[in-house]
Amino acid sequence: MVQTVYPFGGSAAHDDPRQGDKTITGGKGANLAEMASIGLPVPPGFTITTEECVAYLQDGAEFSDALREAVTGAIGHIEKAVGKKFGDASDPMLVSVRSGARVSMPGMMDTVLNLGLNDATVEGLAATSGDERFAWDSYRRFIQMYSDVVLGLDHGLFEEALEICKEDNGYYADTELSAEEWKALVTEFKGIVEAEWGKPFPQDVTEQLWGAIRAVFDSWDSDRAKVYRRLNDIPGDWGTAVNVQAMVFGNMGDTSATGVAFTRDPATGERAYYGEYLINAQGEDVVAGIRTPQYLTKAAREAAGAKPLSMEEAMPDAYGELARVFDLLEGHYKDMQDIEFTVERGKLWMLQTRSGKRTAKAALKMAVDMEAEGLITQEEAVRRVDPMALDQLLHPTLDPEAERHVLGSGLPASPGAAAGKIVLDADTAEQWVARGEKVILVRVETSPEDIHGMHAAQGILTARGGMTSHAAVVARGMGRPCVSGASALSIDRASRTLRIGNHELKEGDEITLDGANGQIMLGIVPTVEPELAGDFGTLMVWADALRRMKVRTNAETPADCKMARQFGAEGIGLCRTEHMFFDAGRIKAVRQMILAEEDTARKAALDILLPEQRADFTAIFEVMAGLPCTIRLLDPPLHEFLPTQDADFEELSDVTGLGVDHLKRRAAELHEFNPMLGHRGCRLGITFPEIYEMQARAIFEAVCDVKASSGEAPLPEIMIPLVATRKELAILKALVDQVAKEVFAEMGTSVEYLVGTMIELPRAALMAGEIAKEGAFFSFGTNDLTQTTLGVSRDDSAKFLAPYVEKGIFARDPFVSLDVEGVGQLVELAAERGRVTRPNIKLGICGEHGGDPASIAFCEKVGLDYVSASPYRVPIARLAAAQATLK
Repeated sequence: MVQTVYPFGGSAAHDDPRQGDKTITGGKGANLAEMASIGLPVPPGFTITTEECVAYLQDGAEFSDALREAVTGAIGHIEKAVGKKFGDASDPMLVSVRSGARVSMPGMMDTVLNLGLNDATVEGLAATSGDERFAWDSYRRFIQMYSDVVLGLDHGLFEEALEICKEDNGYYADTELSAEEWKALVTEFKGIVEAEWGKPFPQDVTEQLWGAIRAVFDSWDSDRAKVYRRLNDIPGDWGTAVNVQAMVFGNMGDTSATGVAFTRDPATGERAYYGEYLINAQGEDVVAGIRTPQYLTKAAREAAGAKPLSMEEAMPDAYGELARVFDLLEGHYKDMQDIEFTVERGKLWMLQTRSGKRTAKAALKMAVDMEAEGLITQEEAVRRVDPMALDQLLHPTLDPEAERHVLGSGLPASPGAAAGKIVLDADTAEQWVARGEKVILVRVETSPEDIHGMHAAQGILTARGGMTSHAAVVARGMGRPCVSGASALSIDRASRTLRIGNHELKEGDEITLDGANGQIMLGIVPTVEPELAGDFGTLMVWADALRRMKVRTNAETPADCKMARQFGAEGIGLCRTEHMFFDAGRIKAVRQMILAEEDTARKAALDILLPEQRADFTAIFEVMAGLPCTIRLLDPPLHEFLPTQDADFEELSDVTGLGVDHLKRRAAELHEFNPMLGHRGCRLGITFPEIYEMQARAIFEAVCDVKASSGEAPLPEIMIPLVATRKELAILKALVDQVAKEVFAEMGTSVEYLVGTMIELPRAALMAGEIAKEGAFFSFGTNDLTQTTLGVSRDDSAKFLAPYVEKGIFARDPFVSLDVEGVGQLVELAAERGRVTRPNIKLGICGEHGGDPASIAFCEKVGLDYVSASPYRVPIARLAAAQATLK
C-alpha cells in the first residue's frame, strides 16, 4: 500500500524518498523532515500527503479507513517523542495542524494551533506549566481559531468580545489580561459558539483533530486559494499536505517568543539577517499583523530608531543558536530561507523553513551574490529569478527631486512606488480598477480574503503589521509596493474616511506610497525611469550567453523602439502600420482613400500619406539601424477608420467635394457584420493594391535614406498579413518586389530585404508548406491565430473566459499564455511544413504571447528563431528564453 502519513522528528526514520518529495509531502512537510534529519530542533509530528487531499476532495470529502488508522498511529509517534498523551487531562499533549502545498502559498490556507485543549485539559496545562494565565490564553486562542477555521464562525465576533474586555479594563495589549479575565472570555467565547453554531464547542480531542484536518483540506479549494493559484499559475489538482506537529509555546512569559526570519533581506537582497519576533506570543500574532513586532537584530533596531529590545539583545543565547541555524540552512538549501521559529522558555524550536518570497531587486542581488560566493553557478542564478518578477524593475520609480507632501510613514514592507485613489476594502478595489481607476488598498490589516483586492490595487497600506505580516509577504510576492504598520493611520469604515496624523482623507482621495522608505504622500508624485545596470545587467549578460532564441520587440514609434533597445531588443518583430494612421492630421486622408470610388481619388489620398509614412519609417529605421525590422502592411478592419459623427462627414465632404449623403451611403456599403473576419489584411492589398504599393515605397525610400545618411541600414522584413493561400502571397510579393526594383533604380542604391507573412489563420498553418514557396519568413500572429482557432473574440472573451479558467476548461487565459495543446499544434505543424519547403525559413512569434514565459518555453521546444514582445517585456523574454534553453 502507498504510505499516506509520514512521521518526522523524534525517532522517526527519514529514509523514504517520497517523504522528501514536495509533490507528496508538500514544501513544509518535506523541509520539516529534512531539518529533523540534519539534527535541528524540530517538534515531532507527521505529514498527511497531498495525495490524500486530492482523494478526499474527489471522494466527496470523506476520509478513508486507512488514513484514519495511519493518523492514529502517527499520533502515537508524537506521544512517544514528547512523553505526553493526546487528550490527557493531567498532562496533555497539544498539536498544531497546518497546511503545506508543494509551493509556498502564504496565508492562503488554514492553520489551527493549540489543538487538544478542552475544559479538562486546560486545567492540566495550567498545572504542568505552572502558569494559569498562559493556559487560559492558549484555550481562548484555540476556541477563537478553531471556530473561525473549522466551524466557519465570524472571527469578528470573538475579536469584538476581546476588544470590549480590554476597553472595560483600560488595557491596550492582550498580554495585560489576567488568568481570571481569560477564563471569563473563554466562557463568553463558548457562549458565542453555542449561539452561532447551535452546539457546544467540541470537547473530544479526536473530533477536534479530524475537524482541523478536514478544514485544511477544504481550504485548498477556498476562494482565496483559488484566486492565489490563478494569479500564480498553480494547478488546482495538486492538493495540499497537512502537517500535525507537537505544540511548542512562545506565549509562556518573557523567556518565550515567536518569530519569522529570513537569512537575507527579502526586500533588498542584502546579506543580513532579517526578521521580527514577539516576546510572549504565538506565531499568528506575527504573521497576521495583530501586534506590531520587534526587530530581530540590534543593527536593524538601531537603524529604525526603535526602542523595544531586539531578539539579539533580549534573548542573546536563543538568538545565537538561531544565527547558527540560519547559516546551516542557507548552506544546505543554497537559497535564502524563510524561517518560522518559537522560543519556549529559552529553548529554540524550528517550525518551518522554505525558500523565501522576495522582490525582483532582491532576487537579482541574491542570485548574483550567491554566484560570487560560490553557492550556485551562473546557470542556477539564471534559473532562480522569475522572469515575470522583472516587471517590478522595469517601470518608473518616484522622482527623488519631486516635492513630497508626506502625511506619515510606516514600515517599508515591499519596495516600489504606487499612486492611486484610496479604497477601503478589497471588493471596492476590484470594482474601481474594473472601471479604469488606479487604487491604493488601505486596511487596518489585510487577511487572506483580501487577495483579489491586493492584486487589483497599485499598492497596499496597513495600519498594523510588520515586515513579515500577511500584507508584506503577499505584496512582495505580487510585486506590489506596500507600507505596513503605519500606526498613525486610523480608518472609519462607517464614514469611509481615514486619518493619518492630523490629515483627514476620504475614499477616492489620491495618495502615493513609497515602499522603499515607508512614506505616505498626498496626491500623485512624479516618477523617473528605471536604471538597468548592476545586478540586473550582470544577470542579463549571463542569460544572453545562455539563450538560443533572439528577442525582438513589438513597436511602431521611435520612443518605443529606443526603450526596447535599452532593454536589449534585437530588432522589431512587429511594427503595426495601422497604428500610424489614427493621428488627427492623417485620418482625413485615410478616410478619403477608403471611401474613394475611383483609383485617381484613392491615389490622390495616398500621395498625401506617402511622405508621412516615409517619415515614420525613417525615424524607426534610424533607431533600429543594423537590426531586422518586421513591418506589417496595413491590416485594419476598415470600420475602425470610417467616420461616425455628422461633423466628421461634413469635414470629409469639404475635402473631397462629395456630398454628405453620398459619403454616408458609401460608408454604409463598406459596413461589415464581422469586420475582424472581413475586408482586412492581404484582402485589402489584393483589392486596393495601390495601398500596399504606397507602404512598400515608403519603406524602401526610408531604408535607402537611412543607409545613405548613417551607412548602416536595418533589414526590412515586409510582412503580408492574414494570408490564407499561396496565391495571395505570390501576388503581393510580386507587387513589393516591383516597388523595390523601382525605388532602387530611382535612388541609385539597394538594400537587402525579405518578404514573408503572418500565420494567423488555421488554413495558413495547414498550407505552410505551399506558402513557404513564396515567403522567406513566418511570423506567428498568436493573438489572431488563437481567435481564429478557438472561435473566440479576444475583445469579448472577458465575459466568459474567467469561469472557463476557474472550471479548468483552460489552464490559463489562452490570450495570456499560448494554448499549447490546440493553437500550439498549428504553430508546430506550420514550422515543420515550412522548413520542409524552405529549410532556412525564419520563424518567430509576434503576439503578446512573446512576453509570456510559458509560451516562450514552447517556442524554444518548437525551435523558433525569435520571440517578440512589447518593450517593457523584452527583459522578461530574454530571461525566459535563457531558462527555456536550460530546460
